[in-house]
Amino acid sequence: MTTAPTPSEPEAVTHPRKIERLVTGMPTSDGAGVKLTRVISGNLQKRLDPYLMLDAFGSDDPDDYIAGFPNHPHRGFETVTYMIAGRMRHNDSHGHEGLLQNGGVQWMTAGRGLVHSELPEQEEGRMEGFQLWLNLPARDKLIEPSYRDIQSRDIPEARLDNGVRVRVVAGRSHGVEGAMQRPVTEPLYLDVHFDTAASFSQRLPATANAFIYVYRGSVSIGGQNVPVKHMAILGNDAQADGVVLESQGPASVLLIAGQPLGEPIAQYGPFVMNTQQELIQAVTDFQAGRF
Repeated sequence: MTTAPTPSEPEAVTHPRKIERLVTGMPTSDGAGVKLTRVISGNLQKRLDPYLMLDAFGSDDPDDYIAGFPNHPHRGFETVTYMIAGRMRHNDSHGHEGLLQNGGVQWMTAGRGLVHSELPEQEEGRMEGFQLWLNLPARDKLIEPSYRDIQSRDIPEARLDNGVRVRVVAGRSHGVEGAMQRPVTEPLYLDVHFDTAASFSQRLPATANAFIYVYRGSVSIGGQNVPVKHMAILGNDAQADGVVLESQGPASVLLIAGQPLGEPIAQYGPFVMNTQQELIQAVTDFQAGRF
């Protein structure tokens, strides 16, 4: 796999989605005090099914991130950590270990359960990135845990004729297959970079839930501006075939979409199941050391 720009295939969008609403994340902390912005939380889980959470973190102050995320459990979903800048070491109770670095992705499937840690391997400099939680269908909640460490060089990229560069973490864009593919939820995870004023079109299934998060500059959709550090939830429209992003200058945007599961969501902290009884079993299994 290579990150060399790939000749693009046009993606014509004739009925683009509009913005349903803009969301500003809430400042919070997690782990051992890491400061972050929670963009997707419990109140948006049904609307953005299959996505459960999106955290954005970014700081030049080591006091904001140095303590990291010591050992903690997960069951029933996947985490996708995308590192823009910095170094983070991952270890888990199933013997997986990896170093997450600039531009790399850690895709972890918690399945039936694991305990893991994410700790900075730097004492100064910038730490910036995102963690996205992707739900698993009921049939896969208790599958064997797995982990994939995707280095930056292994994330396929496409460069469009107008200079827009697209890193395809998951799914497909402009003829380029992403580093990850998943059945059922069919996640699309794109990191779209504008160097100058340009337009970017991406086809999306009408049945998918979708949103963007702007982390550099600003873009507009249907004439409505989306400023930096804001999420735009894209409206669902049975006639829509995609989305069109317009930038007046340099900008970087995450474009994320997926097929909703339409299943009950029962969450207790780091456990996401379908019923209260399954949550009780998850806590019992964790306390008994079965992760």
